[in-house]
Amino acid sequence: MEVKLVAHTQGVGELKDLTVGEILAYVARVSNPGNQMNHETAPRLLNYCLRNGHWSVFEHCFFTFEITTSLAIAAQILRHRSAVFQQFSLRYAEAVDFETYPARRQDDKNRQNSVDDMSPADKVWFHQAQLEVQYLCMRRYQEALSLGIAKEQARFLLPTSTRTTMYMTGNVRTWLTYLKARTYEGAQLEHRLIAYDIKSQFLQECPELENVSFWDV
Repeated sequence: MEVKLVAHTQGVGELKDLTVGEILAYVARVSNPGNQMNHETAPRLLNYCLRNGHWSVFEHCFFTFEITTSLAIAAQILRHRSAVFQQFSLRYAEAVDFETYPARRQDDKNRQNSVDDMSPADKVWFHQAQLEVQYLCMRRYQEALSLGIAKEQARFLLPTSTRTTMYMTGNVRTWLTYLKARTYEGAQLEHRLIAYDIKSQFLQECPELENVSFWDV
């Protein structure tokens, strides 16, 4: 798993040195032009907008992240349809690697949750099982390609642990709702780790949103 910020909205002219949060505050004060460059109160203003549902303010700046993960987790990420995506295509390029994950027990009460209390022996078994499946699938996949079978067909031999890279672009509103949903403890751990990493890099470029009450609700 790897996450990398590759682009975000930047100002031009007198706004060129502003953070993303300062740009958002500038936009929010469109009706108060004499106060648009008041950066000191930007965090308070943005917190007010979030508390009161003024979501349009957060639709004027964008972030793009490069995410490397498995096809299984990528499928969860793609469900966030307000973002736009570009994903590594197994129709045109060959699979090269896999992601390997730890074993966790199915939660008895919550079908969407897992519990990290498996025995060391069972964890070793699951790790080895993944390696065996990946080895067999990759061998058959390479055989299919050597026979001239099209990549778009050969890919059906690959497991959902196959590594993929995707670009995810969204406005700040999209990222706020995504991060709120995917850093929640009910989200799958592997997806949560991606969301935590995105959130850390996101807030480095938009520190005005770090301490807003939105994260606490």
